[in-house]
Amino acid sequence: MSKTIAIFGFGPGLGVGTARHFGREGFRVAVIGRNPDKAQRHVYELAAEGIEAAAFPADVTDEAQVDAAIEKIGATFGRIDVAMHGAAGDPVDRIPSTLEVDVPALRTPLALKLYSPILMTRALAPAMIERGEGTLLFSSGSSDRHPMPFLSNFGVALAAQRGYIHQLAIELQGTGVYAGLLNIGVLIGNSKAEQLVDEHPELFPADLEITRMGNVELGEHYWQMYLDRDQVEVEVGFPD
Repeated sequence: MSKTIAIFGFGPGLGVGTARHFGREGFRVAVIGRNPDKAQRHVYELAAEGIEAAAFPADVTDEAQVDAAIEKIGATFGRIDVAMHGAAGDPVDRIPSTLEVDVPALRTPLALKLYSPILMTRALAPAMIERGEGTLLFSSGSSDRHPMPFLSNFGVALAAQRGYIHQLAIELQGTGVYAGLLNIGVLIGNSKAEQLVDEHPELFPADLEITRMGNVELGEHYWQMYLDRDQVEVEVGFPD
């Protein structure tokens, strides 16, 4: 029986890369994104590559929509074996100085990188624990541990997410459920962020060194995490 991966916050970068790799390994793909048209286009693209996929439009920061999407996935594909949270903020939402960060500046980053991962976990972990197997994968960047004042508000949210996932991993020990965080220190190929960097370089520090990596290569890292299940955090693209 084929397994299912549900990708929350499916985008053209990390979402597509992860879907392609897992799909080529025989997984069915549940595409969860806020824009129904975009989600369906991703399904068509995956289907053209021979990957079984279906769209489940939802705002991944809304608890009711997340729960409804998961229920629909269950009715369509059956249980979710792997969930990947790939939702990311738009670079235009960044605050360019830590001194300028206020409570409103944290609302979007916290909604996307802390509250939404918690919603996904709360909705899926109990059933995974009950059956003794499952995988919860999360995504992060670099601004929580490598200070980048021009990404100050997102750095705060990523640090909070990291603490949550480490605590989660401790509590999941011995249950058969794996929680893993991929820390991405590169610009993801085909992502909205890459497009913004290319089209509007003036929005970023002039001396910023940017390393790029293809989205499918990042999907390979998630696949290896799924197989190995031995590290809470995996880093890619960081200097040694």
